[in-house]
Amino acid sequence: MINSLELPKDLMLGAAILTVTGRREVLIENYKGILIYEDSFIKIQAKNCRIVISGTHLSIEYYTNEEMKITGLIDLIQYEY
Repeated sequence: MINSLELPKDLMLGAAILTVTGRREVLIENYKGILIYEDSFIKIQAKNCRIVISGTHLSIEYYTNEEMKITGLIDLIQYEY
């Protein structure tokens, strides 16, 4: 049905959108909340999964109701279902 309506999948499914810039920055859209926030580990709750970001000197530069920007030296991005 979503394909026939030609609506964006992220809007209809509530999927998280990650935009990664090298190893230094990730922008997360459509998240629900921050579960764990440490210097080397950040866990984010999305609608259908959890997003785990591991690295060093990680910092949430900003967050709003719609998006957040994480900076630092990113080693790993994982999805937990």
